Amino acid sequence: MTRVALLHTGAVVIGPIASAVRDALPDATVVNYLDDRIVADLGDERRAASVPERVADLVRAARRGGADVVMLTCSSISALAGAAAEAVGIPVLRIDEAMADDAVAYRRIAVVATLPTTLRPTVALLRERAERAGAVVEIEERLVVGAFDAVVSGDRDRHDALVVAEIERVAPGSDVVVLAQASMASAAEAAAVDVRVLSSVAPGVARLAQHVSEQEGRDG
Repeated sequence: MTRVALLHTGAVVIGPIASAVRDALPDATVVNYLDDRIVADLGDERRAASVPERVADLVRAARRGGADVVMLTCSSISALAGAAAEAVGIPVLRIDEAMADDAVAYRRIAVVATLPTTLRPTVALLRERAERAGAVVEIEERLVVGAFDAVVSGDRDRHDALVVAEIERVAPGSDVVVLAQASMASAAEAAAVDVRVLSSVAPGVARLAQHVSEQEGRDG
């Protein structure tokens, strides 16, 4: 039986993402790992340098626990996937990579985030995937002040209202809107806009399921 490890930086996404993975891979065992100080520490110059090794340590723990694949569920640490996979010797996927691949099919991309530590790596990922695809993109960055504090305090309704308002402001000048954090997914369906609003969970989990299927096919 395949064991999937999910590496989180916020408790708020554990339930929804783990549930999505179980739905997509009903025969897999899902294990969650959490370091809920990573996002804060990325913004702290005294501690930011510790994050890559902490992520690698969690990936090592997952491998010791029998994981066959790890998925990083936070865009703030997506850029660390390759180094962690190489250091530990286990596949490490990025939940937002499939979303980025969808987004770069469009020219004008608006990225909406609730944290600067997620906005920057999401934009970098989009540029990476655009280059890989040979696509020319224009990226507009939008930070929703107050939304992250709202969701952390348990006020999901306020978080979603702030995010939806920003989506609706930026959409008229965009071909697609990208939500930089998995925790923003609940706002995607509520926005009344004429362009696609992409969030990472569904495409990321679909890519994970594809990886597992291909791996089981090779091993079987």
